[in-house]
Amino acid sequence: MENRITINPALCHGKPCVRGLRFPVESVLEWLAGGMTPEHNQAVLAYAARLAHVNRIERLAA
Repeated sequence: MENRITINPALCHGKPCVRGLRFPVESVLEWLAGGMTPEHNQAVLAYAARLAHVNRIERLAA
């Protein structure tokens, strides 16, 4: 469990989170309790990963 759940006071107000995702454990539990299946969660993560892809990053002028 320690390699998947992290607690960092600088992230999500120190709440336990899924490592690398900044999803509080409590949110995932609420989703599952509300009827969201693990497959739905995987679809959400896959969609978010697709949105996060960028072709290139350009520095903004100061």
